Amino acid sequence: RIAAYAAELDQAERTRRPIGPLTEREPDLSADDAYRIQLAWMAMRRERGERVVGKKIGLTSHAMQAMLGVFEPDYGHVLDTMVVPPGEPVRLSELLQPKVEGELAFILDRDLPTPCTVLDVLQATRLVVPALEIVDSRIADWKIKLPDTVADNASSGRVVLAERGVRPDQLDLTLVGMVFERNGEMLSSGAGAAVLGNPAAAVAWLANKLAQFDIQLKAGE
Repeated sequence: RIAAYAAELDQAERTRRPIGPLTEREPDLSADDAYRIQLAWMAMRRERGERVVGKKIGLTSHAMQAMLGVFEPDYGHVLDTMVVPPGEPVRLSELLQPKVEGELAFILDRDLPTPCTVLDVLQATRLVVPALEIVDSRIADWKIKLPDTVADNASSGRVVLAERGVRPDQLDLTLVGMVFERNGEMLSSGAGAAVLGNPAAAVAWLANKLAQFDIQLKAGE
């Protein structure tokens, strides 16, 4: 069953044809089974030569958690085929129903231990880098519940990392701001504290969550 759902999501990604929500067919689908579907799908992609270069954390704001009725974030895998160099176009023909978000990325200098704390994250981080995440969904019309987005690699699409970053000790991560503009018009703004109170706390959560599946955040991710 897990392999079959993973194959469906993979087919949707490759054909650019979304599928119906998994939770409509299986209302009792658990988050843990959804993570197993995600891992099975990532295994299929690694077998084709794609490489895991990082992880993404989703649902870090209380507003998004409330919308989906959950009380913790979720995570997905970042593959080398998802990373777009700065200045390169993001091709809509390769995506299904994309949306774009401003993010902070943590570039690790060494593996994160578990259990992991905010201090562990700060000591292991080489750079904090502004990023654009292009989220996408293989689920038709974004009709997702938590297990749908988890199985769908946390609705991952593409990521663009800035060419330069800042050492974490040179920033107040709770106060660092981001302004999101389109053609010079401001669309939204935010501060680091909106991410679980401190973006480094989200990375620590991720390290501890991954440990439940015997996965570690590695240097270079």
